[in-house]
Parts: sequence; structure tokens; C-alpha cells
Amino acid sequence: MREFKELHAWMETIRDRFSSVDSLPEPAFTRDGRQLISFSTNNYLGLATSPRLIRAARRGLEKYGVGNCESRLLGGDLAIYRDLESKLAQLKGKDSAMLFATGYLTNLGVLSTLPSSAVTVRFYGFRSTRRYRYAYFTDELNHISIREGIRMSGAEKAVYRHCDMNHLESQLKSSDATTKIIVTDGVFSQDGDIAPLPEMLDLADRYDAMVYVDDAHGTGVLGPNGAGTTEYFGVKSPRLICMGTLSKAYGAIGGFIAAESWVVEVLRLTCSAYGFTSTLPPDQAFAVSEAIDMVCDEPERRERLWANQRYFLQAMDDLGFRLLSRATPIVPVLIGNESECLQASRRLDEAGFHVDAIVFPAVPRNQSRLRFSMNSNHTKKQIDRLVDVMAELVSSKTVDAIGAKTSIRAASDVAAIRRQELSKIACSRASSDSHFTSPQIARPSHRSRPR
Repeated sequence: MREFKELHAWMETIRDRFSSVDSLPEPAFTRDGRQLISFSTNNYLGLATSPRLIRAARRGLEKYGVGNCESRLLGGDLAIYRDLESKLAQLKGKDSAMLFATGYLTNLGVLSTLPSSAVTVRFYGFRSTRRYRYAYFTDELNHISIREGIRMSGAEKAVYRHCDMNHLESQLKSSDATTKIIVTDGVFSQDGDIAPLPEMLDLADRYDAMVYVDDAHGTGVLGPNGAGTTEYFGVKSPRLICMGTLSKAYGAIGGFIAAESWVVEVLRLTCSAYGFTSTLPPDQAFAVSEAIDMVCDEPERRERLWANQRYFLQAMDDLGFRLLSRATPIVPVLIGNESECLQASRRLDEAGFHVDAIVFPAVPRNQSRLRFSMNSNHTKKQIDRLVDVMAELVSSKTVDAIGAKTSIRAASDVAAIRRQELSKIACSRASSDSHFTSPQIARPSHRSRPR
């Protein structure tokens, strides 16, 4: 109890960093009576507050009420869930799909269950013809829900350098596991870059592996029809397990996987995160089904999103800022120094803009960045005002754009620096005890990125 009291006393000193808001970003929102424009919202297409989506959710509320209090295995399997799963499977080009209450829970549940499914079904009489050994191969910058799910599985784990296919191949080659599962974010949330899925699938074919893609920030955004990272690259494979969230571009709540039916149906029976909890409320299922249609029916939303992204990229280039990625609506602007980054975020807030400052330990020391997330509802006027404030930050020497562009290490070194910092943290802990069509960009090979 004493430690929690000490922690709470310390948290009181930083409480102002976590202030509540009066409305959600459209991207305009209010906080403490002030209106701000969010450049950090995941509501990429502005669907969360669209009248069409609200009407769809209202139909679900009127038909089924506020929530589903049952497990889907025990009386709570409404037809709307099966219909939505069919739509998600079709979107991802898969046989079957499976809904979860949240995206985070999806990764925890699926990744922790895959290696132990055969053990679970022994209670029903199953006997395997051989003994299998599982191993995960995970990108070092994957989302924490992936890392937690893998840790909970108890399976072997190998961490490969960020998007380094040479390093991944060396780990696959040296592994004697019978079942290999490569796990990656589709779009990396702090860096905005895209995983090299074609090369990854080539390795999966060569070394008989499965590929699990967390496409939280790609689904609804990337690809000609908004189907995500796999559509962006034009890849299909029975080896793919496509995971996605419903709380970003689709503006609702929930998570899912889409895969071959022999994967999904086994998980329905064995995954506790599916069978031992309630799923998303029915009104949310109605809303998500409508959102999938809206992405196709209203292509102008994604057209505006990508037009805004290109407009912002050009403005940042003109100011001399170093952009860590140009591939997605997530545009991290490298600042470097932590205090400068935090000060820049505060100045932007004072000027009426909410932009997240991403600093150590989320990223390596001296690799702090302002993470801008572009939105289809941003106006050119809002972007121009934002750019004017960024220019003022440079002229007032709050940040050094040219310095960020010329003196900070290459982007390919960022992951290496992060590894060094995490290693230091681990050592410290150990001693105290005795982690519309998207723009067509050049896709450089990830097989031999310098460290």
C-alpha cells in the first residue's frame, strides 16, 4: 500500500498533463471551455460523429438496447455479429472473421491462444498426431498489445530489427520450431511507416511461417478501397492472419481478425478473450457495418485525407523539418530534444492546436517528435494556421528545423537507438530487483537497412 500512496502523491504533480475534454475531435473539440483543432486524432475519416453513422448506431440501440450482457458462446451470438464478420472477411479477402470487444483485447487474446489451442481442445477429446513447438518473430517496434500477447503465450520469441528482413530471415533460418509466426504492425503508430509485407510473405513461404498483421492504422485508410495494408501491396496468402481495430478509421469500438476458417473456428472455441467475455455492443456492430459501406460509398473522405496529407508534407518540407515518414496519414516531425518537443507542443496548444509530443521513453532520447495525424475534415485554413505556428516556432528558436533535418541521425538508426535505451532500462530494473488510394510512394527494399 505504501508504494501506491507514494506513486499517487507523485502523480498529483503531473495531473495537468492528463486533463479531460468536453467533446471529441471532429477534428475540432473543446477542453476547459477552449476550442482546439486536433492533429492527433485516430478518427481519420471523421466517421465517429457523422450523422449517417449515428443513425446506424441508433437502429441498433432501438432494436437491441444498450449492451450485450452475454458471451457469444452462451446466448449472445446475435445475427448482426455474424453479418459483420462476413463483411470484414470479405473486406480482407479471407474465409472468415472473428469479432472482439477491443483491438487491444484482440491481440492479447489471439496471440496468447494460438500456441495453446491444441492443449485446450484436449478437454474435448482431441489428440494431436505429433508434438508442436511454437515460436513468434516480432518487430522490435510492434505495439505493446502485441508484445503483451506474445509474453502471455509463453512461446519462444525472437525480436528482429525494425523492418529488417535480413535479420528476420536469419532468425527464421536458425529456429527449429515447428510452427513459426511472424508478427508485425501494418502501419507503425509512432513512426508512420509501413511493414514490407511482400518480402515478409516471401520469407513465410520459404520457412513455412504464418504472418500476423496488426492493421489498426491501415484498415479503412490504405489501399484502393480502404481494405488496409494487404490491399495496399496487393498481397493475398492463406498464411496471413489480418487483425484490425474498429476504433480508428471506422469511428466505433472493437477489434477483429480475418483468416482462413480453420484458424478462426479453432480460436472461437479456444480463445478466452472471445468466449469468456461480452463482445462489442450491438449498436457498435450496426455502426461498424455502416462505416465499412461509407468508406466505399463516400470516397471523397479518403480523397480529402490524402490531399491534406500531401499539402502538409509540402509545407513541412518548405520549412525544413525532418519527416520520419511520408507513407501514411501519421506524419512524425522530428524535433530531437525532449524539452524543445514538449515546449513546441505547449506552444501549439496555446495557439489552438492539439499535437502529441512523443518523447522518451516512448522513443529514444534525442529522437522526440511531434506526431501529426492528418484527418479528412481538416481544412486548408486550419493546416495553414498550423504551419504558420510551426514557422513561428522556428523563427523564435523554440525548435531548430534545419538542425533537426541535418544533424539528427538517419531514420534507419532510430530503432537501433531505441534498442540501446530499452537495454539500459532493462539493466537498471534487473539491478534493482537482484518494454481512396493511398499515395504511391517509392518502396525501398527492407532487406538490408543499415543499423
